Parts: sequence; structure tokens; C-alpha cells
Amino acid sequence: MAQLLVRNLDDDVKLKLQRRARRHGRSTEEEVRAILRSAVSEEGAPLPPLGTRLKQRFAEIGLDEDILELREQQAQPAEFET
Repeated sequence: MAQLLVRNLDDDVKLKLQRRARRHGRSTEEEVRAILRSAVSEEGAPLPPLGTRLKQRFAEIGLDEDILELREQQAQPAEFET
């Protein structure tokens, strides 16, 4: 297995990692491995389209309509009534 050495880590970051590890019942080293695994697990997986993500995010407040996704269209300035 590979090894990774992280230099110049802020003391505050180290302390927070240690606290987080204790909460999860594991060593700081294992906690860092879990964080790194999680961070790269979705690497390369395509994100759902923006409209789909917005719909999911706001579903709990009643947004149930599809959000039109405009691809490769030039941005238009907003028009406000005076």
C-alpha cells in the first residue's frame, strides 16, 4: 500500500481531525483514510444536470416541476420593470 506524508498541517486542522476520529471511534490515521476515500469515491462520476439537482434540493419545500435546462445558449441580461 502507498504512504502519504502531509507536511505543514495547521495545528487546528490536526486537532479537529483527532476529535472527529474520536467521535467515529477510530484512530486519526484511519479517519484521514476514510475522508480521503470518500473525497475521491465520486471522482469522475458525472453530476446530474443542474436542473435535476435544484429540483432535488428544493423538493422538500414543494418544488415538483421540472426546471428547464438551457444548454449552449447565450446568457441574457435580466430585465427589471422600473
